Amino acid sequence: MVQSALPVDARPLPSTERLRLRRLTMADADALVELDGDPEVMRFLTGGAPTPLAVVRDEHLPRLLAQYERHPGLGRWAALDRETGEFLGWFALDPSADGAEAELGYRLRRRTWGRGLATEGSRALVRYAFDTVGVRRVWAQTMAVNGRSRRVMEKAGLRYLRTFHLDWDDPIPGTEQGEVEYELRREDRGEPAQERPAALRAR
Repeated sequence: MVQSALPVDARPLPSTERLRLRRLTMADADALVELDGDPEVMRFLTGGAPTPLAVVRDEHLPRLLAQYERHPGLGRWAALDRETGEFLGWFALDPSADGAEAELGYRLRRRTWGRGLATEGSRALVRYAFDTVGVRRVWAQTMAVNGRSRRVMEKAGLRYLRTFHLDWDDPIPGTEQGEVEYELRREDRGEPAQERPAALRAR
């Protein structure tokens, strides 16, 4: 098979049967604030505290938009309903300093939970990270007590690596049980890309 001559940042982002990803823009500020305003969405991140508009608009979005140019093919993307175009949340492959590794992440509106969207999007991004971007490692972290996210990591093909403890100025409930890290390295991938379900193909 002849590989595409297009640079990574010019190739289509992955999509699935139910999800479409696109780059974030400054116009997404209100949607991101609304997402972070749900205490359940933020439960294992801030203990339920929301993210202020000023932080999203003046800190988060400028940093994320600049990241697209520094590390082509990596970053954070808005997740849209493939049929309606509705904003559902975001998925991420946040780059390491050299761009050779990526941290898998996602945040979705609570009403989308339980439908397998987090797993669907994460699987697509793991494949994209290795097959299109060419990273050597994908990893993810969450609180040890966050069983829902740990299951998504496992279903996306990542493997448990370690449990560790951090010192926080304002620890949230569950902090005492530590954080967990999962990873998948390029050399440890098992299933060949061409054998993966068609719904996970990059389109």
